[in-house]
Amino acid sequence: MFRLRDIFYKQHGLNMRSYIVSILKSVPVKYISSPELGFLKSISKRAGRRTKLVFRFPDNFLSDPSTNQTYSSLSKNLTFIKTIASGIMVPKIYIWPVTNDNYLQPPTSFVQDAHSAGLEIYASDFANDRIIPYNYSYDPLQEYLSFISDGGFSVDGVLTDYPITASEAIGCFADLNASKADHGKPLIISHNGASGDYPDCTDLAYQNAIKDGADVIDCALQVTKDGVLICMSSINLLDTTNVQMTPFSSRTSVVPEIRDTPGIFTFNLTWNDISDSSLKPKISSPLSTYYLVRNPRYTNTGKFVKFSDFLEYGKDQDLSGIMITIENAAFMAKSLGFDVLESLTTALNDAGYNNQTTKEVMIQSTDSAVLVKLKQQKAKYKLVYTLQPGIGDASASSLADVKEFAEAVVVDRSSFFAQSVHFIINQTSLLTDLQSAGLTVYAQVFRNEFVSQPWDFFGDETVEINNYAQSLNVDGLITDFPKTVRRYKRNSCTGLGNDVPSYMGNVTVGGLAQLLKNQAAPQAQPPSVAPMPKLDAPSVQRPPFPTVAPKNAPSGAAPPPGSSPSAAHTTAVSTCILLVLACATLLL
Repeated sequence: MFRLRDIFYKQHGLNMRSYIVSILKSVPVKYISSPELGFLKSISKRAGRRTKLVFRFPDNFLSDPSTNQTYSSLSKNLTFIKTIASGIMVPKIYIWPVTNDNYLQPPTSFVQDAHSAGLEIYASDFANDRIIPYNYSYDPLQEYLSFISDGGFSVDGVLTDYPITASEAIGCFADLNASKADHGKPLIISHNGASGDYPDCTDLAYQNAIKDGADVIDCALQVTKDGVLICMSSINLLDTTNVQMTPFSSRTSVVPEIRDTPGIFTFNLTWNDISDSSLKPKISSPLSTYYLVRNPRYTNTGKFVKFSDFLEYGKDQDLSGIMITIENAAFMAKSLGFDVLESLTTALNDAGYNNQTTKEVMIQSTDSAVLVKLKQQKAKYKLVYTLQPGIGDASASSLADVKEFAEAVVVDRSSFFAQSVHFIINQTSLLTDLQSAGLTVYAQVFRNEFVSQPWDFFGDETVEINNYAQSLNVDGLITDFPKTVRRYKRNSCTGLGNDVPSYMGNVTVGGLAQLLKNQAAPQAQPPSVAPMPKLDAPSVQRPPFPTVAPKNAPSGAAPPPGSSPSAAHTTAVSTCILLVLACATLLL
C-alpha cells in the first residue's frame, strides 16, 4: 500500500503523480491511500481495477487541500467520495469515540454509513504500545475484536504497527467457542480476583473473576485484630485501601518481622473497623511507575471480603477449585498468638470443603514450614510452594526437599527466561528441572499491560500466554486478567495441529536479541546478563513452625509487635503521614 500526501511533494518540486503512474506499469499495487481526494481523482483512470484507491481521513478539524473542504464535511458526503475512491481509512475514534477520561462512548454509525455508500472502510491508529481505552483492560486484542465482531459491525481492514495481533484477532478469535468453560491445562488462576479491573480481593474482583472464566479463584489470607480471617492482597492496609484518609490513620506502627517502614496492618483493626464505611478498597496499579493506572472509575469500589464469604463464592460456581495464600503465619503465631493454620482448616471444614471432591483446595506459601506443618496434619489439600523470583535452575537436593511437602510450585515469570533490558536472551533450565521432578508448575503473574512483558511478545499478552501454554506447557497461569486467558483457551487455532497459522506459533527464544546482535551497533545491543541463582536445599528449608504464643501476655510483658505501639512512636509516624498528605493537598 502507498500512503501519499501529494501537496508535500509538490512543495518540494516533485511530481508524485508521475512517479506513481510509472510504478503502476511495472509493479502490482493493491492499495493507494491519500488524504487528498484530488490526487486520487487524478490517478483514478491510470490505476486500473486491481488497485483500490482509499481516501484517508487524518483528522476532523483539518482540511483537504485539494478540495478545500474539511474532513468533517467530507465525512458527511460519503457518496461523493465513492465516485472517486473504493474505500476510506479513518482513525479508530471515528468509529469508537472516547471520553476525556479515556472510556469508550457508544459507537457511531460510520461503518454502516460507509458500507451503505458502497465503500470499504479501514480503521487506523492501532498499536500495542499505546494507551487504549480502559474498557479494553490494556488488551490490544480485545480492541481489535470490537472493530471486527464484538461491536455488531465489522470494518474491512485495519492499519496497525503490530500485524501479529490483528492477525490473531481476525484468524483465531473472531469466532470463539463460547461453550461451557473447560478446566483443563492451563488452569486459569486469579490473582486477587480480577484485580486488573477491580480492587484486589473485593466482592467485585471475585464475582468478575468467576464471570470472566477463572478456573480457580484465590484468597490471600489475613487476620484482623479480633481474629476474623479476611482476604486481602497485603497485610498492610496502606497498600490496598484508603486507610490514610480515614480516622484509622493514627494506627500506624513498624513491625520489623513484616517490613521496615510504617504500616497500618490488618491485625491493628477489627473486622468492624475494616468494614466501616469510611475505609474503602484501592485498586492496584503495579505498573504505575510507567503512568499506567487501572480502571480509574472503579478505583475505590467493591466491598472487603471475609474468608467465610470467599468460601461461599467458590462453592456453587463452575470452578475447579480455590487457592489460598498464607504468608506471615509464623509472625501471627509468635507475636499475635493466632494460629492461622488451625483457623484455616476449621473454616474449610465449616464451609463443607473437607466433605466434597468436586472443588480442589490449594494452599500456597513461600514459607516451607507452613506447608510442612499442614503435611504433618495430613491435610487433604494440594500444597503449593512459591519459589523466589529470579531462580534459574534447581539442585536435585532442593527438589527432593520440595517434594517432601508440596505437589506443586508457583514460579515467577522472571525465572523462565534470562532477560536483558526486557529482551529474552535464553530459556533457563528451571522448568525442565521442576517438571522432571514431577512437580506441577504454575506461572505468575500475567498482566495485560504491554510494559509487563518482554519485547519478544510484541506488547500482546495473548502472544505471551500462547508461549507459556504451547511451548513451555505449564500447568496453570496466575493472572490479574482471567478474561484474557479464558478467551485464549477458546481460540479456534491452537487445535489445528500442523495447520496452526504462523502468527499463533511460538516465539523464537532470543530471536530479537539475536537480530540486534546481527544488525545493530554495539551500543544498541542488550548488555550481557549474569547467571541466575540456583534453588538449593538451604534456601528451601525453614525453621519449624513455631508454637502459638498465649494471646494474653502476662503482666509487665512487652505487647505483641504492632498490636499496641507506643503513643510517642505512633504519634510521630502518624504526624509524618498527615504532613505528607497535607503537603500533597496544598500542591494540588
